[in-house]
Amino acid sequence: MSRRRSGCPINLALETFGDRWSLIILRDIMFGRQCTFRSLLAHSIEGIASNILADRLKRLTENGLLARSGDPRHKQRVVYSLTEKAIDLVPVMAVMGSWGLRHTPASTALAIRAEILEAGGPKLWSAFMDELRHLHLGAPPPEGSVLARMQSAYEAALGNAR
Repeated sequence: MSRRRSGCPINLALETFGDRWSLIILRDIMFGRQCTFRSLLAHSIEGIASNILADRLKRLTENGLLARSGDPRHKQRVVYSLTEKAIDLVPVMAVMGSWGLRHTPASTALAIRAEILEAGGPKLWSAFMDELRHLHLGAPPPEGSVLARMQSAYEAALGNAR
């Protein structure tokens, strides 16, 4: 880990995950369930370059936000999973999404997940975190699926936008 600029908790958090691409990668793994280098690269709506993706995956892994493991179905493929440290960012992502809804010209389809998280508040965030713990850490499955609810709403919003 490199030398920190200060001991300020906001600075330390930003130094851990704060550049644009790191947050986008965490978003894509949290909400889009992209878990391999190839899927993250291919499904990046922002168009991340492969060298940037490789660097950020390495940094996120070194900072304990992602875990890296081999894919048993393909010897050369690596699967990235969220750690508890990354799952703890769900409330931050939800609040950032809420801020973006109010202060940016977000597209209807891409805003739907933020709208659901904003409307559901901390109770829904907690359920989403439990689902991510199941998917990434092997915790018991939750009662319902927040991801399925968000995906269904996203697909409906896409259909309405056409």
